Amino acid sequence: MAKKGKGNRVQVILECTEHKNSGQPGTSRYITTKNRKNTTERMELKKYNPILRKMTVHKEIK
Repeated sequence: MAKKGKGNRVQVILECTEHKNSGQPGTSRYITTKNRKNTTERMELKKYNPILRKMTVHKEIK
C-alpha cells in the first residue's frame, strides 16, 4: 500500500520580476507544482507576461 501523508509535490506561485519593478498596475502570476525533494531551492521559469506582452522571468514567492 502507498503511504498516506504530506507527499513530495507542493503547489507554488510564480510571480513576474520585471513587472514588479516596472511600476505598472497589476501582476502576472502562475500556479504550478514542484517536487519538494528534488527541487529544494526556489523555482525560476521564463513565462509569458500578458500585460508586458513578452516572455519574462517568474520567480517563486512565499
